[in-house]
Formats: sequence, structure tokens, C-alpha cells
Amino acid sequence: MRLRNQSFTLLQAAADSPTLARLTALAQESNDRLKAVKGLMPEALWSAIKAGPIEGTSWCLLVNSNAVSAKLRQLSPALLAHLRSKGWDVTAIRLKVQMKAKA
Repeated sequence: MRLRNQSFTLLQAAADSPTLARLTALAQESNDRLKAVKGLMPEALWSAIKAGPIEGTSWCLLVNSNAVSAKLRQLSPALLAHLRSKGWDVTAIRLKVQMKAKA
């Protein structure tokens, strides 16, 4: 247990908490999955896609437009096959469009 007035990093806090440690591991795995499939996507899309949550065998990608979502729907069979070939048990890729709010 850490002293109250002692500062520590988020990673140290995550290591001390099983819940935070699990969330950190899931976030890292999601980022690893995205890195693994980026080569199958057009480079122009890379900046429009972010790794999202993992829920069981379903993985979510956060995209910034409907056009990017449509392209990823076309690519999803190849992405799923590639992820499975790398050892991840992924049966579905969900896509969530997150449009930027206008000021």
C-alpha cells in the first residue's frame, strides 16, 4: 500500500488495483490489435481509426466518419482472419462513428 501523500504514476496505480490492471491490459491489447491490422488498411485511413473496447470476442473500432466505417465493413472479413491468424479470438468487429462536435 502506498502512502497518501506520495505521488505515483497511472501505471503504478493500475498495478495496485486488479480492476485498473485488467482495464489497462484490455486497452493495451486493443492497441496491439489495431497495430496488427493497420497494414491491411489504406494508409489514408489510419488517422481516422482508433482502438476501442474489447468485449469478449467482439472488438470495437472508433472511426471519425461514415465513409471510414463503410470501408472497414468491406475489410472486416480480412481483418478478422488476420487477427485470428495472430492468435486473437475475435469473431466480430464493431464500428462506432464518433463525429467531432461542432463548436
